[in-house]
Amino acid sequence: MAGFIKALILIPVGFVIILLAIANRAPITVSFDPFSASDPLMAISAPLWLVLFIALTVGVMIGGVAAWLVQGKHRKLERQYKRECDSLRKEVESARESSRANPGALTAPQGGNAITARS
Repeated sequence: MAGFIKALILIPVGFVIILLAIANRAPITVSFDPFSASDPLMAISAPLWLVLFIALTVGVMIGGVAAWLVQGKHRKLERQYKRECDSLRKEVESARESSRANPGALTAPQGGNAITARS
């Protein structure tokens, strides 16, 4: 079902991107010089679809890096919890092994129920 929904969204988006690329094949000039609009020192000439594709790719990469940096504390906590879980698992396994070796070692304390009713 997820594959169908994914295809239902991606096929029209891909179709629109292809139409955009076909309709905007003429080269445009992208200037990186804010001081000279008529004769820029740093400028490139490329089709509009290519400029949009590059801008989208750079934006996705910047967003991915930003999300990765923000989630760093969560990854650190996950590693800490995993180490603690592994340590506790080893402790439980060693307790099980010792109880198998000496079955009478882990018995309930004598003297009745530890929980008493209060009136």
